[in-house]
Amino acid sequence: MNNELFYYQSKLERDGCGKPGRVAMFTQDDAIAAVGPDDLLDLGKRVIRELGLPALALYEPALPFYNSVIKKVSSGNTIIPTDTETRTFLHDIPFIRKSEFDDNLITRLTEMLGKRKGIMVENLGIITVGPVTLEQAYINASSLFHAVFVKYLLDLHQCGFSSENECEEFNNFRQHWLKPLSYPDPPLRTGLLTNPKDIYNEMTRTGSETVKAHLVDSAFGNISCKSGDVIYISQTGASLDALYGCIDPVPLDNSTTCGITASSELLAHRLIYEQIGDGVILHGHPKFSIIMSMLCDNSDCTEEECWNRCPVVRNCRDVPIVSGEIGAGGLAEKISPVIKNSGRVIVFGHGVFTSGRNFNEAFDAMLQTEVACRDEYFHRNRSNC
Repeated sequence: MNNELFYYQSKLERDGCGKPGRVAMFTQDDAIAAVGPDDLLDLGKRVIRELGLPALALYEPALPFYNSVIKKVSSGNTIIPTDTETRTFLHDIPFIRKSEFDDNLITRLTEMLGKRKGIMVENLGIITVGPVTLEQAYINASSLFHAVFVKYLLDLHQCGFSSENECEEFNNFRQHWLKPLSYPDPPLRTGLLTNPKDIYNEMTRTGSETVKAHLVDSAFGNISCKSGDVIYISQTGASLDALYGCIDPVPLDNSTTCGITASSELLAHRLIYEQIGDGVILHGHPKFSIIMSMLCDNSDCTEEECWNRCPVVRNCRDVPIVSGEIGAGGLAEKISPVIKNSGRVIVFGHGVFTSGRNFNEAFDAMLQTEVACRDEYFHRNRSNC
């Protein structure tokens, strides 16, 4: 069990979510097993014991502006990000301010965690639960970090800085926390993939490299390769950096039941392949691409569900942006005609789909999309600080 605890602890640190040395993971069966610094272990053990749940994650976020997210909320004790991950999986994020700490802190934490997958605590960090597995606690921890990142930078663009200290945090974030996006070394394979063994190996490596490049968070994102009459696609809920044994070969004639466990975006992949023929598709959740997809200059729009219903194809530095329901919804029909021409498309609040003859092309398209969106975000906010 300790191996699993260390695995997810180091994963949160490698992902850039938790500060090195400030991540604690907990499991509970007959007894509590945990790894992490002493102060977090003491608090986490009390919380998981009160909750009676199998798993818990507690970490101090690496983001310089973490506490500013809470401070900027003028009233109430809930943050409501509008990105797709939050809307679908987290719904909202409760938080506790430092000024609200008291002798009943453990009781308050357990009450809030009993209703939500995770919460934020000012000057402490993020706490998430795993109702069944430790992996769930990790996924919720990563998803909540993703939501905070996107929410803060989106609000910052729209509302500006509230203090000189916040401006310093932002500069620290931009100059020191953000790392340049880099390509896999050695490069991914070029050429069309046809051999099943090569397809499985290259999908596994590409998924891992996509996570390493911070182009996807937790267990989200998917990947596929079409060769002849078969689409090889990652399974639903599979982590892109752990695809071994989690890739389904789905015949186009539906002659097997493999599609049952395939990614929920299988329909989108099918329709894209109808446009491009044999090739590959990569779907990730790069943060700046998501942020820029949610910045619309149409102040006259009255559509309340623009993430789903907007009929307009917008652009960020020549990268098309579409709206639509994820999974089996109408998103598949929105993506396929657009990606045919560009090889890449951003989905409002959700992420990026790229296609190519091989994963080297698809990875390059996703990385360049995120670079363009990152550059555009800082270009638009160059005079705010």
